[in-house]
Amino acid sequence: MSLTMTIVMLIAGWLAVATAMLWGVLRISRRHHHPVQTPPVDKTDENSVRHVAAH
Repeated sequence: MSLTMTIVMLIAGWLAVATAMLWGVLRISRRHHHPVQTPPVDKTDENSVRHVAAH
């Protein structure tokens, strides 16, 4: 096997392993993700009015 083919195979192997690891991490994170629902906030007139000079 030539040197060029060896380097190409090494890079292809690294990419395959990286893709498999990324797929596994995304699969685990999607399966174990618990969505957090925040309670609705009542808007009052004081909170909805913003002045131009407010920072």
